[in-house]
Amino acid sequence: MSGLRELKKQRTYAAISDAAVALFLERGFDAVSVAEVAAAAEVSKPTLFRYFPAKEDLALYRFADHEDESARVVRAGREEGVGALDALERHLLERLAARDPITGLCDDAAVLAYQRMLYGTPSLEARLFTYLLRSEAALADALADVLGDGAPARLAAGQIGVVLRVLALENWRRIEAGESADAVYGVAVAEAGDAFRQLRTGLEV
Repeated sequence: MSGLRELKKQRTYAAISDAAVALFLERGFDAVSVAEVAAAAEVSKPTLFRYFPAKEDLALYRFADHEDESARVVRAGREEGVGALDALERHLLERLAARDPITGLCDDAAVLAYQRMLYGTPSLEARLFTYLLRSEAALADALADVLGDGAPARLAAGQIGVVLRVLALENWRRIEAGESADAVYGVAVAEAGDAFRQLRTGLEV
């Protein structure tokens, strides 16, 4: 029964967020009220706020599944006997090949419209930062098994997090400028390789 309740809860999250994103893309994030989102999703405002404490969370729900993605990759890699950086680089290359939107290497029109909204709305960018901080905290926990629970794990997680963000933004900027995902793919793979080499060896500046 608890499994069914959890499934229903996740479906409600997705339905409310999907309704919100559709309105935001149509009219602009700042032009849509929470009351309008609640009406479109056919829920009350109190119900909506139980699921999404802030308006920005309505637009960023699709990032929720990615918050602990790097941590999960590191732990799964460890079970296979693969080091953290090797596991993360392998995962990134797989996601690039799949044109996963989280890598920035996706030229689907709906994805690009969402990304324009995200990066063009200061309050969404600011709220996204809290998601990224939670992602780095989860990764630091996963790295603590090797580096210890303290500054080394947090510093490593921060460096990895920055690398993944910058690579994704560079991919998105090229596609936003008019290149196709297929055209950018080779550069994206090469830059990912360079970035992980720097993580392994340290910066020489």
